[in-house]
Amino acid sequence: MSVVKRFIAGAVCPRCGAMDRIVSYVDEHARQIRECVDCGFHEKLRDADTQLPGGPEEPETRVTRKKPVAEVKAQPIKFFPRMPGKSKNEDESGNKP
Repeated sequence: MSVVKRFIAGAVCPRCGAMDRIVSYVDEHARQIRECVDCGFHEKLRDADTQLPGGPEEPETRVTRKKPVAEVKAQPIKFFPRMPGKSKNEDESGNKP
């Protein structure tokens, strides 16, 4: 089985600071590995076996926070008839704009 290494676009090496030099691959033990081709930095990412049973928890933000839904009561809308003798473009003093 050959290991396929893929470059991660835009990734910066934490050790040497080189951009676009990080490769990611899965080794023969099914571990996710990332390494820098410039300085040799390598890091084993979390295994599927060592993850928490419920998976990682998403941090609570204003978007993910569950808000209590307040019940809105329906209210009637009141329409007032136009005063006779007033046109649509007149204000209360009788002046046209």
